[in-house]
Amino acid sequence: MGWGKFLSFIFILFSISLLVFYWFIPFNSVEFGIKSKDSNFNIGNSSTKDMQFYDNMRYPSKEISYKIYECPLQKKENMNEAFEIVSNISILEFYSVDSKEDISVTCDSKNKIKEGLFIAGEGGPTNITKTDKFNVISHGSILLIKKSLCSKPNVAIHEVFHTLGFDHSKNPRNIMYNVSRCNQVIGNDTINLINELYSSPSYSDLDFENVSAKMNGRYLDIDMSIRNNGLKESEDTKIIVYVDKKQIKEINLESMEVGFGRVITFTNIWVSKINVEKIEFLINSSFNELEKENNRVILEIKK
Repeated sequence: MGWGKFLSFIFILFSISLLVFYWFIPFNSVEFGIKSKDSNFNIGNSSTKDMQFYDNMRYPSKEISYKIYECPLQKKENMNEAFEIVSNISILEFYSVDSKEDISVTCDSKNKIKEGLFIAGEGGPTNITKTDKFNVISHGSILLIKKSLCSKPNVAIHEVFHTLGFDHSKNPRNIMYNVSRCNQVIGNDTINLINELYSSPSYSDLDFENVSAKMNGRYLDIDMSIRNNGLKESEDTKIIVYVDKKQIKEINLESMEVGFGRVITFTNIWVSKINVEKIEFLINSSFNELEKENNRVILEIKK
């Protein structure tokens, strides 16, 4: 009788050990690779090559603020008129502020010479954040040296376009030519490109940059990197992880500024299913983004 109870106890203990081993101990490793990652974002057909310093340069919003610092009256009038002219022929809206401006304008009365030419002004972006979609300008500056002798403030307009990311033109009739003349005009291609770039709304855009996963028996290891490739700071949201359409993990994702990213790693996430076929990652955002298609990544077993 004693031996029977002992053998029964051994059998039960052995059975429990097998169950523990079966359910919890890793016994094989399976790596997963990206099956699909969608993106439908398209800025358009225009090429910014040779027109801008970098591709797709723009400010976060089409409403751009500026401040003019202690300039003589005529130069100040030239700058205000230049901003108004560009506003009237494009979808941009420039407005004056007392502080925290997007574009800072200063003036200088001293002549400057570069490569044998008098410098009428200097302008350009001073802070740029590169993303997958845009080179986002967060600040620009203009140094206006020469007042305009033309009926239009060509020098000031030239520098405004520089702060918008536009480089010099090779066409002597274009206002972006490196030598200023009164008969120069604003190119239609410049305005078309501005309207095209700023047609995208000022939204954030969370995007999976890299995602990988590995099953060790019933335990899942995941690595992912997410970046905000949009035009404004993202809000707090969540990442949902599904295994064969069953949710197994919810991850908090804090807000991110433009161009910022985060790397997230989790190990030993227990999964009840043995033969996993697909793992899905979803950025479950409730706010507007430039696109939502890139918020989902599906992984399948590597072959």
